[in-house]
Order: sequence, then structure tokens, then C-alpha cells
Amino acid sequence: MIWVLSLFCTFVKTDINMKMKRLYFALCMMLTVTSVCPEDFVHPWKGKKVAYFGDSITDPNVKTKGEDDQGKTNMHFWSYLKEWLEITPYVYAISGRQWNDIPRQTDQLLKEHGNDVDAIVVFIGTNDYITDVPLGEWYTLKEDSVEFALRSTPRGTVARMHRILNMDKGTLRGCINIAMNKLKKTYPDKQIVVMTPIHRAYATFGEKNIQPDERYANKLGLFIDDYVRAVREIADVWAVPVVDLYSLSGLYPMFPEHYRYFNKPETDRLHPNTLGHQRIARTLYYQLLALPCNF
Repeated sequence: MIWVLSLFCTFVKTDINMKMKRLYFALCMMLTVTSVCPEDFVHPWKGKKVAYFGDSITDPNVKTKGEDDQGKTNMHFWSYLKEWLEITPYVYAISGRQWNDIPRQTDQLLKEHGNDVDAIVVFIGTNDYITDVPLGEWYTLKEDSVEFALRSTPRGTVARMHRILNMDKGTLRGCINIAMNKLKKTYPDKQIVVMTPIHRAYATFGEKNIQPDERYANKLGLFIDDYVRAVREIADVWAVPVVDLYSLSGLYPMFPEHYRYFNKPETDRLHPNTLGHQRIARTLYYQLLALPCNF
């Protein structure tokens, strides 16, 4: 049936009404999708064991306010994935932590579960912005000599610029390099997925913890999107997939219309509430469809 309709769509005469042609084309597409997406399709992350690293947004000890569209309360994005995909979650996120804490979370996972994990999801970075961590560079450069030979060029040493991963603990990119170096060496055969920070707005947690919204730079003159861009770059530097929640989640706490997705409109538009976590989970559910959980 599909090949007959496809043939028709390909060779249909040009004088046939354009609406009819579009209708046949749409029918072909529907039938094609049905043929490649059978009812018994299994999500590649279904039933897997997944570790979650991060900060307060992922921390199971930080309760989420409100309820979702089904009346559920105190749910995190990983709670939904546990429910929808029967994922076993190992959650090591702790409130207030930054990229420099990922090696510790990696050690904790190794201590408690060894190699018995399928994938690791890292969702962190917003606290690096608010605590004024310098961005730094991915590499340091120096001229070096290296052995070289190609076609007519005789074997010998040549001068070339040599880049070395920056492991500076005082910068964001340095801390990311340290963290990814630890993860890649500890779990070389595991899927590692990084997620960007989401948009953030005003939050106050007491006289000594008042955080302005993302329209304001930190004391270094940097905005949250500067840190988001650095996290996006991890894909190129470290060959890991990055799920860009900053863009894809749709969460935008700057507008009153989006306050419904965050914990407290008056005092906490930084942490997603249960409904906000449900939105993150739905985004992640479909993003993970394109990624293998096992290699």
C-alpha cells in the first residue's frame, strides 16, 4: 500500500489539484511513520539504571511545590522518568553544588554501585554563574615539536602548536575538564549526558541569600547564557551529547505567565515546581529517544 501511494505521489500529473497532491503526500507520510513505529516500540532507556548528578534542582531532599496536571506532588524530573520508563535512579545531586563537585559525585556512585549503572546524567551549572566562577579556557597552548610524515614530506619532527586540556580548578571550563576527565576514565563504556542550566529569575532564601534574575550580570559581568554556552561546548570538547534545556524546555520564569512552573512566584522563581519538573521530564523523555543508553 505504501509503495503504491508513494509511486502515485512521485508520478502524479502536474495538472492535478495541488490540495489533492498534498493530501496523498500526507497519507504517505502517515503510513510510513506507522510502518517504522510499531506499537511494541520500546524506549531505549526503558528499565535502565541511571545516575543523576547535579544541584538543588535535582536533589531529592529539596521538595518541589505544587502539583502537576494529574494531581501528583513533590515530583522531580527523574521521578517521572522512573515512573514512565521504569528507570532505577541513583541520585547524587546536592543543593548548592557546582561543577567542581562532579568528581565527588562520581566517586560516590562508584563506591555504592561500582560499574552497575547504564548511564549518567549531569545537570549543573547555575550556581557557577551566581557565585561568579570565571569561565576560563578549555585549553592552554604552546609550541611543541612532533613527529610527522605525509606523502612527499620525509619523516622527521616539525614545530606545531600543541593544545593541552586546562585543569584549572578556579575556572568553569577547568572544572568541567576535571569532571569530564574523571567521568570518562571512571566510566569509559557508559553513556554520559549533560544538560544545560535552565532560565532563572528572582529568588530569596534569607537575608544572606538573595539572587537577582538573569537580566543582571554577576560581578564578573557575565550572564547565565555565558555559562550555558560553555556547557553546550562540552559536546565538542568531550564527545558527549548535551540536552539544551535552556532552549528546549520552554521554561521562562521572567514572565508571570510562567510562574506556575516555579516553586513560589514571590520568593523562588529559580527552582521548578512539580509541574515544571514534569515539563523538563517530557522534554528529556523525547530527547533521550535519539540516544542509546548502552554501548
